[in-house]
Amino acid sequence: MGTDMDANVHHGSAPLAVRTVGLAQPLQWLRLGWRDFLRTPIAGLAHGAAVALAGWAAILLAPKAWWLAPGAVSGFVLVAPILCIGLYELSRLLGRGASPGLSDAIHAWRRDAAPLVRLGLLLALLGTGWVLVSSLLFWLFVKASITTPLEFIRYAVVGQGHLAFSLWLLAGGLGSALVFAITAISPPLLLGRRVGLRCALLTSVRAVGENPVAMAGWAALILAAIALSLATAMLGFLLAVPVIGHATWHAYRDLVVTDGVPLRSE
Repeated sequence: MGTDMDANVHHGSAPLAVRTVGLAQPLQWLRLGWRDFLRTPIAGLAHGAAVALAGWAAILLAPKAWWLAPGAVSGFVLVAPILCIGLYELSRLLGRGASPGLSDAIHAWRRDAAPLVRLGLLLALLGTGWVLVSSLLFWLFVKASITTPLEFIRYAVVGQGHLAFSLWLLAGGLGSALVFAITAISPPLLLGRRVGLRCALLTSVRAVGENPVAMAGWAALILAAIALSLATAMLGFLLAVPVIGHATWHAYRDLVVTDGVPLRSE
């Protein structure tokens, strides 16, 4: 009877309680993320390399379908939170005093992963939708003959493409804000505790809503890391992905009150 009661409570749609954190707490999350990366560097670099390779693949599409490249690169970033599941698992195990490796990161997908798979499908759908919206904006508002991303940037900055570029940034900003709100802590919460997807998403939104300034700062740090990674031809993702991934686990641990919530099975 007690087990059924726990299931009804923690698999429901109501969000979990969250804590209020200090404005400087995101810097502490980064520090802890860097510490975890140094303790599991091979697994961290593997995750970063996977994201970098995906970014290069998107860029290689540019000569044949330039209008897809910006949306593809930025859309891939939208699904990054679910790709860091292995990093959350490593931080979870490190917190328990274990010495995990890449195999433990892979194993994270094998244990009761249905909610994580559903979240991944949701993010993939949102990412694909953004690629389509991005492409549609270019086709509707860019009337000049453009064949490469560089020509589009020149058109947007010194030509007549201000409206298209502004609309693209506005749509991308709104979409990114939505994805950030629902994924700020939901992936590590789903990994660590036996809660339903709806509960995890609402808890993430609640954590962001009750810590608006601190979470805005956290989002700004993530955007800065992404910008630096793109500016270094994707190489920055080798460090940015593992550090931010590990840091996200510590953000979840600081923000969410998990007392009485069952642990997810090993």
